Amino acid sequence: MKKHRQKRLYAVLGTVFGVSVAVGLVLFALSENINLFYKPSDVEAGKAPLDKTIKVGGLVVPGTVVRNTETLDVSFVIRDNQSDLKVHFNDVLPDLFKEGQGIVATGQLTDQQNFKASSVLAKHDENYMPPEVARALEESGHPMKKKND
Repeated sequence: MKKHRQKRLYAVLGTVFGVSVAVGLVLFALSENINLFYKPSDVEAGKAPLDKTIKVGGLVVPGTVVRNTETLDVSFVIRDNQSDLKVHFNDVLPDLFKEGQGIVATGQLTDQQNFKASSVLAKHDENYMPPEVARALEESGHPMKKKND
């Protein structure tokens, strides 16, 4: 093989190797930072990983919100019409948080019945529900209110 072709081959192989390493590192970083959504019935079935950041969502069960009067600790139960999951949160809840509405919480499962949330998102008006929560409720057979168009 001639010298200039050998140099070109090494350059191409080096470039392919470098790009492969870069793509591998990017994919690894993305897979570590992905927050998958689970509904309470998925958590109960063991589909959600423990001690990994995930999102859970459902309707806040009326009468389950318990607030600590001395700290910001609050706990409540979310439901997807099949299963319940207790959520613990130690921060200020969104202003629009209320019982009976859909929420999405980000955090970690401590066990199959308890979720430690780092953030809680509530719907922003009476017609909106997070798409993940709406889809999960429909899949579990919850009667959804239809919007009047």
